[in-house]
Amino acid sequence: MSWKKIKNAVGKTWNFLWNDNSWQSWLVSIVVAFVFIKFLFLPGVGLLFGTQLPIVAVVSGSMEHGKVGDNVLGIPHMCGKSYVKEDYYMKFDDYWQECGEWYEKRGITKEEFKEYSFKNGFNKGDIMFLHGVEAEEVEIGDVIVFQSRQRPEPIIHRVVKKTFTNGKYVFETKGDHNGMSGAVDFNITEEQLYGKAYFRLPLLGYVKVFAAEAYYAITGKQIPI
Repeated sequence: MSWKKIKNAVGKTWNFLWNDNSWQSWLVSIVVAFVFIKFLFLPGVGLLFGTQLPIVAVVSGSMEHGKVGDNVLGIPHMCGKSYVKEDYYMKFDDYWQECGEWYEKRGITKEEFKEYSFKNGFNKGDIMFLHGVEAEEVEIGDVIVFQSRQRPEPIIHRVVKKTFTNGKYVFETKGDHNGMSGAVDFNITEEQLYGKAYFRLPLLGYVKVFAAEAYYAITGKQIPI
């Protein structure tokens, strides 16, 4: 095939993808975008930042600093407490007044928590960027993403305890919004780590959230992050 024919073919393809308003063009564009993001962009970013999961969408409210109604009763709750009025965001001092006792019993003070990354938590629908990290570099207060043994999807929670057992680091985590550490939060080993969160983009992950909720409604199963 001559260079001229190749150039014409590329030109027609480009025009079809970007200038054609037909449904076929939209469909092909979506497929091309998915293939690019899934097999080129994300692996490239992952290689750059040292993790196979460089970007995640937050699909639950377990790190929110606010009183959020549950899915069944709609009762506003946070840190194991129920409330009459629902607030979607709380300032740090308000959060600590409601939730600080749990941390203080474990030797984490208010002043220490203020120095943690994402001290005001983050919300369902946010996009979080990760970088790879060695287990010995993870500190109490860091927000990490790890693969749970109890659930198929990765979890993004805050480290609240770090121990060194049998030659390995072991972590306990907790969602800032949750009343306590759950089954997924204990005995997290370095093999389960995907990375440490370092940057947040608010709300841009709601496409993923809607997809996850639709998938759950249809199948009754959680979709991986």
